[in-house]
Amino acid sequence: MWVEAPLLHQAMGLHGFTPERQLRLLAVASQPGAGRLELEMLWQVCASLQRLSYPVVVLDGTAAENEDAPGLAQLLGGMPWPADWMMNGTLPVVPAARGLVQLARRADTLPSTLAPLAPLFRSYAVAVLYAPAPLLAPLLARAAADHCSPLVMTGPGAQGMVGSYRQLKHLALHAGVSRSTVVSIQPPGAAPARQTAEALATLQRSAGEHLGLHVHTTTVAPGRAQDVQRLALQLLENACTMEAAGAGMPLLPGSSPAATPWSSLERSH
Repeated sequence: MWVEAPLLHQAMGLHGFTPERQLRLLAVASQPGAGRLELEMLWQVCASLQRLSYPVVVLDGTAAENEDAPGLAQLLGGMPWPADWMMNGTLPVVPAARGLVQLARRADTLPSTLAPLAPLFRSYAVAVLYAPAPLLAPLLARAAADHCSPLVMTGPGAQGMVGSYRQLKHLALHAGVSRSTVVSIQPPGAAPARQTAEALATLQRSAGEHLGLHVHTTTVAPGRAQDVQRLALQLLENACTMEAAGAGMPLLPGSSPAATPWSSLERSH
């Protein structure tokens, strides 16, 4: 019976201990005039990560904060988490356009442009930065050394490939990223697989030859759980990471992320 006492003391000590976790940052470039397929795929990837026990929060750089819909800018300004943000539900989506612009403008004064996000979202395992490439670039410029691999989504066949190349070019030139992931979303009745494979190979070759960018390409069928989970795990493996500092916002109550009726991502679902 003498063994049980130290075990009991250890258990009591562990009960009050919550280890710090690394916040992983997934950068996703939004396409101009993003369609339903892109938003649905992003939603499915986030849902897949949550099913794998990675609490996810989305910082939506395509939605601006305001008094009626506060978000990242207000959190950076010291606003406490409102109680009505703590509802049980699905994926939290935070308007973040103005807050991300604030961080981008402070890039030269911060050791890491994205470091202020860690204490704000340390109850989450993954923060998805969904924003246009021109906004992502200054945010990732210093994180590129951490081997971030931004995600660019495109349609089937050659659809959207020119726009995807422009995004890759902007990220390579202005953020200094050395690698990226391009996923071609393949809805039912989409272009033949061979046509999509050829378009992706051309994009991959052009990015390597002209931008010095290593591009991993893949195709995903929306709604196919195996495809979506594979993509989610690839993104997780290539995410930026940062330690959640002890200073800053307190841990959010509860272990499950809260739902917030915020941005276009949720309205599109």
